[in-house]
Amino acid sequence: MQLWRYKQYNELTGGVMLKIAEKYIVDNKNRKIAVQIPIETYNRIEEVLEDYALGQYIHEVKDEKPLTIAEAKKFYGKRIRS
Repeated sequence: MQLWRYKQYNELTGGVMLKIAEKYIVDNKNRKIAVQIPIETYNRIEEVLEDYALGQYIHEVKDEKPLTIAEAKKFYGKRIRS
Protein backbone atom coordinates (compact mmCIF):
# COMPACT_ATOMS: atom_id res chain seq x y z
CA MET A 1 0.00 0.00 0.00
CA GLN A 2 2.88 2.34 -0.51
CA LEU A 3 2.81 2.86 -4.27
CA TRP A 4 1.10 6.01 -5.53
CA ARG A 5 0.10 6.65 -9.11
CA TYR A 6 -0.73 10.07 -10.45
CA LYS A 7 -3.27 10.80 -13.18
CA GLN A 8 -5.13 13.90 -14.37
CA TYR A 9 -8.43 13.93 -16.23
CA ASN A 10 -11.43 16.11 -16.83
CA GLU A 11 -14.85 15.47 -15.42
CA LEU A 12 -18.09 17.20 -16.33
CA THR A 13 -19.82 18.59 -13.24
CA GLY A 14 -22.52 21.18 -13.31
CA GLY A 15 -21.65 22.22 -16.84
CA VAL A 16 -18.07 23.09 -15.84
CA MET A 17 -15.05 21.03 -16.71
CA LEU A 18 -12.98 20.35 -13.61
CA LYS A 19 -9.38 19.31 -13.72
CA ILE A 20 -8.96 16.59 -11.13
CA ALA A 21 -5.58 15.53 -9.84
CA GLU A 22 -6.07 12.06 -8.41
CA LYS A 23 -3.69 9.67 -6.76
CA TYR A 24 -4.37 5.96 -6.64
CA ILE A 25 -3.40 3.91 -3.63
CA VAL A 26 -2.60 0.35 -4.62
CA ASP A 27 -2.02 -2.80 -2.61
CA ASN A 28 0.98 -5.13 -2.80
CA LYS A 29 -0.46 -6.76 -5.93
CA ASN A 30 -0.76 -3.36 -7.62
CA ARG A 31 -4.57 -3.35 -7.43
CA LYS A 32 -6.24 0.03 -6.91
CA ILE A 33 -7.85 0.17 -3.49
CA ALA A 34 -8.44 3.89 -2.92
CA VAL A 35 -8.25 7.31 -4.52
CA GLN A 36 -6.92 10.51 -3.01
CA ILE A 37 -8.17 13.86 -4.33
CA PRO A 38 -7.55 17.45 -3.18
CA ILE A 39 -9.97 18.73 -0.54
CA GLU A 40 -11.13 21.53 -2.87
CA THR A 41 -12.15 18.92 -5.44
CA TYR A 42 -13.95 16.87 -2.80
CA ASN A 43 -15.82 19.96 -1.57
CA ARG A 44 -16.90 20.81 -5.14
CA ILE A 45 -18.09 17.25 -5.80
CA GLU A 46 -20.03 17.29 -2.52
CA GLU A 47 -21.64 20.61 -3.47
CA VAL A 48 -22.66 19.31 -6.90
CA LEU A 49 -24.19 16.16 -5.37
CA GLU A 50 -26.13 18.19 -2.78
CA ASP A 51 -27.44 20.53 -5.48
CA TYR A 52 -28.49 17.57 -7.61
CA ALA A 53 -30.26 15.87 -4.67
CA LEU A 54 -32.08 19.09 -3.78
CA GLY A 55 -33.17 19.50 -7.40
CA GLN A 56 -34.49 15.93 -7.44
CA TYR A 57 -36.41 16.54 -4.22
CA ILE A 58 -37.92 19.76 -5.55
CA HIS A 59 -38.99 17.92 -8.70
CA GLU A 60 -40.59 15.11 -6.65
CA VAL A 61 -42.69 17.42 -4.46
CA LYS A 62 -43.61 20.06 -7.02
CA ASP A 63 -47.28 18.95 -7.07
CA GLU A 64 -47.69 18.92 -3.27
CA LYS A 65 -49.65 21.68 -1.56
CA PRO A 66 -47.38 23.84 0.63
CA LEU A 67 -48.14 24.16 4.34
CA THR A 68 -49.37 27.41 5.78
CA ILE A 69 -47.20 28.94 8.52
CA ALA A 70 -49.65 27.74 11.18
CA GLU A 71 -49.68 24.21 9.73
CA ALA A 72 -45.88 24.14 9.54
CA LYS A 73 -45.50 25.30 13.16
CA LYS A 74 -48.00 22.68 14.31
CA PHE A 75 -46.38 19.91 12.24
CA TYR A 76 -42.76 20.69 13.10
CA GLY A 77 -43.57 21.55 16.71
CA LYS A 78 -44.85 18.02 17.23
CA ARG A 79 -41.77 16.53 15.55
CA ILE A 80 -39.33 18.55 17.69
CA ARG A 81 -41.02 17.58 20.95
CA SER A 82 -41.16 13.88 19.99
